[in-house]
Amino acid sequence: MMNSGYKPYFDPEIESLIERMNPPRVCIDNETCKDCSLVKVDSANRHGILLEMVQVLTDLDLIISKSYICSDGGWFMDVFHVTDQHGNQITDKHLIHYIEQALCVGKKGAKAKEVQTHLGDVGGPIHIQIDRFNAMEMTVTDRPGLLSEVSAVLVELGFHVVSAAAWTHNSRAACIMYFEDESRRGPITDLHRLADAEEQLESLVGAHHFMGERRGVRLSAPEVGRMHTERRLHQLMYADRDYDLCFCDDGEADGQKKCSSSCSNCCGAQVSIETCNERGYSVVNVTSRDRPKLLFDTVCTLTDMKYVVFHAAISSQGSLAVQEYYIRHMDGCILDTEGEKERVIKCLEASIERRVSHGLRLDLCTQNRVGLLSDITRVFREHGMSLSRADLGTRGDQAIGSFYVADSSGNAVDSKTVELVRNEIGETILKVNKSSVWDTLRYSSSSARNIETNTARSSSLGGLLWAQLERLSSNFGPIRS
Repeated sequence: MMNSGYKPYFDPEIESLIERMNPPRVCIDNETCKDCSLVKVDSANRHGILLEMVQVLTDLDLIISKSYICSDGGWFMDVFHVTDQHGNQITDKHLIHYIEQALCVGKKGAKAKEVQTHLGDVGGPIHIQIDRFNAMEMTVTDRPGLLSEVSAVLVELGFHVVSAAAWTHNSRAACIMYFEDESRRGPITDLHRLADAEEQLESLVGAHHFMGERRGVRLSAPEVGRMHTERRLHQLMYADRDYDLCFCDDGEADGQKKCSSSCSNCCGAQVSIETCNERGYSVVNVTSRDRPKLLFDTVCTLTDMKYVVFHAAISSQGSLAVQEYYIRHMDGCILDTEGEKERVIKCLEASIERRVSHGLRLDLCTQNRVGLLSDITRVFREHGMSLSRADLGTRGDQAIGSFYVADSSGNAVDSKTVELVRNEIGETILKVNKSSVWDTLRYSSSSARNIETNTARSSSLGGLLWAQLERLSSNFGPIRS
């Protein structure tokens, strides 16, 4: 533990003044690298700004293949190496303008509505104004048919679901749905009606629980400045302590057994934490399979656990991603106990595993209507399918989403069953994503060796980080806001 000189508290008036005097500057450079766009950002520093930047890029389904981050003192500087989903540079002028404006919005969100209009007709993710709708948040023990039953109750109550996201991990499930009144297509402001609905949903999930099992259901009215959905899912599962228990199928014959956080059968990442006494940081090394939104998940976890990322280097090496973070507590202290390090390791591993896709991906695109989610998930349930992850939203009058399905035992779904489901729902409505693979998070011996090798080389990545940081300021030459 040492005195770093870092001051975790800023007077809100002074912080606002600094931001007005030094607004974020953003530059998208397509000249330096031919295989990606460089998104360069420098801004007055404050807690959470890195997560906000990453959130903007990942919400656009952009791929961040490399990044160098520096936020020591009162200034934040970052370079993101970014491509679209097809590996191309970002060249669409509407998308570039959107990114520039969105990264400059800042925490007050004053330009949020203006920024939204800049996206124009650029294809990409589904955007809904979540603060206009009612929300349901749920954390329960996972079981087949859960989402179907919950969405059916909402239909019976006269609620129209406009967006839904559900994750499962370590036998736990977290779900967020945004909904409105079916009859008048507006928010539900009657608190008694919401309370009655919450009670019915509590009874539904409670009927399948044992005494003492954790569960929670909460319905809320529209709320200005509502938390980003995927960040909120991380928070729900973290609060539910999904990181604390891990079960594998290598247990005794009479059932499953608890395994350690380093279990090679179920752990999707290898995380280590060292102390850099020379510079007064805790150094977090993360090596895992590369995938979209990986950076968001790890930065989100560190931010919500109240750690400050002062420096970071992120890179992709083939199918592997290597991340290195130099962090401290918000009070300026390093991680100084083994118990705290173990907890951070478990939480980072869990944050990476939550989004990993177990099962076959089925993509949905159809005319939106009341009861659509209930009907789709009912068909899954009737054919013995279990959902490991779901993401449904709307774009205009279209409902667009993805479902990851397995059989009731968590194994691959029979191809005949998939075709029966598609025939019943509609072959043009529900399609098998050909790029999806059955990912069981079990590393081959060669992959495990690659991870060990990359973890052992963390010092070389650290050297690369400091080399980049020394010349990082030169990357912010002539920048336009």
